[in-house]
Amino acid sequence: MDFSDTPGEAAFRAEARAWLAENAAQYADPPAKPWSEAELVQRARAWQRRKVEAGCAGITLPTSVGGRGGSTMEALIFGEEEARYHIPTGPFLHVGVQMTVPALLAHARPDQVEDLAAPTLRGDVLWCQLYSEPSAGSDLAGIRTKAVREGDNWVVNGQKVWSSWAHHAHKAILLARTDPTVPKHKGLTFFLLDMATPGIEIRPIRQITGQSEFNEVFLTDVVIPDSARLGSVGGGWGVSMATLMSERMIGDEAGESITFDDVFALAQRPGPSGRAPVEDGATREKLAQWYARGQGLAWYRYRLMTLMSKGGVPGPEAALAKLAFATKVQEMAAFAMELDDAAGVFAGPLNPHQRQSFEAYMFAITMRIAGGTDEILRNQIGERCLGLPGEPRVDKDKAFQDLVA
Repeated sequence: MDFSDTPGEAAFRAEARAWLAENAAQYADPPAKPWSEAELVQRARAWQRRKVEAGCAGITLPTSVGGRGGSTMEALIFGEEEARYHIPTGPFLHVGVQMTVPALLAHARPDQVEDLAAPTLRGDVLWCQLYSEPSAGSDLAGIRTKAVREGDNWVVNGQKVWSSWAHHAHKAILLARTDPTVPKHKGLTFFLLDMATPGIEIRPIRQITGQSEFNEVFLTDVVIPDSARLGSVGGGWGVSMATLMSERMIGDEAGESITFDDVFALAQRPGPSGRAPVEDGATREKLAQWYARGQGLAWYRYRLMTLMSKGGVPGPEAALAKLAFATKVQEMAAFAMELDDAAGVFAGPLNPHQRQSFEAYMFAITMRIAGGTDEILRNQIGERCLGLPGEPRVDKDKAFQDLVA
């Protein structure tokens, strides 16, 4: 297989590298100290606007909404080159740019696209995702948040959880149950919610890392106009699956909080005995395994890129990359902590690599849940890629109201 760039792709890569070298020089190295949450958001939005002005944001999106009108391969190439820098970013941009805007272009009315797509791409409008619930995490179709139609409006009551950066969001993509008399996948509707609407309460969740990126969101008699509905009534499952597929394609080596090179550098540092861990055969075996898995992921990603370059859309096979990536990052971060013995469990200002290892390990735990748990992804791979028999389902073809107490 030939994974080389075509002449056109090579020219675009050179263009991207030159632009990044000129505009992203300040992010060539990680910050001396972590940015505060407010500074991260400010820097990320400023960087997004700079990309839009240069035609480097939303590369596959039409120029009418501020995109470039380019190819999927160009978007992937720019992402690879941008990943060489320590660019400020976060879910507060990803949910809008990489999930909501494509959904708008596929399912929204022209006026919705005009009002929301371009401001979202510029980073002027930040989005959060209101999907998961306390009783419906991995089983997204089991959500209980209700939307009842009253004339030209919908009245929503329920609770969402694990809503990343909801406290910074101006808008939300919301999945709610509008018909409990049909099977659970068929009674859902997708809405675009203004987070300033009365009746919304956001409660931050204190994480083990000490941060509060996630939130609980309570909706009490929240009124949403029917004009804010995306797609048909009862068609929310299809819209939400399209956005989730975009979410899984986000996660790749560009999002690694700790890389193989980071761990390899740590393993070469002499320990208390004067010997470097890399001199130990067991350590070299682990490093070799992670390197091999990383190469396998890279080649598999090229396969997905080839599929997309031919006009295809990755389906459940995208779950394989996310599953392998998340477990590899967690294993490497755990090993990096072990190299520091007892000091590895402290995230204080001891030195940069200890903080990085600790935070990478804690964050890797969430990666194995967000966007589909390991167990759900294995089911998808087994059933939809390998053709294995599906798990028995007692809820198939039953009305949702008959499944809940």
